[in-house]
Amino acid sequence: MLATLAPFLAAGEARAEFRVCNGTQNLVGVAIGYRAKEGWISEGWWQVPATTCATLIEGELQSRYYYLYAEDAARGGRWTGNVNMCVAENEFKIVGVQDCFARGFQRMGFKEYDTGRQGSWMVQLSDTPGTEESQNR
Repeated sequence: MLATLAPFLAAGEARAEFRVCNGTQNLVGVAIGYRAKEGWISEGWWQVPATTCATLIEGELQSRYYYLYAEDAARGGRWTGNVNMCVAENEFKIVGVQDCFARGFQRMGFKEYDTGRQGSWMVQLSDTPGTEESQNR
């Protein structure tokens, strides 16, 4: 399973946000990572039902790079990358990406998204491979 960035233009005025849309037929759990004043942050879980979208960050995006990790709740499939960050089993907000295991967390590979400093971004999770990237303005 791969995450696909698909062109997404909403009718009317677009809102500034980071959204994830679940194009699968299963519930997906999503975690996001980003750089903040206090350091690297990873947080989750957003439960995104089949064929719906969730807003992970509301308002104008403050960073150029965001990182995403997701799991299919029914089939166990994952959308991953090569940037390691910490996650927890239940709802979490973790500062720092070092020593995940020693601090009682798990370490997962997050996929990097370069938003090009756009104010909004949307990631489409899909069962089918795809590599298109597009921003949502």
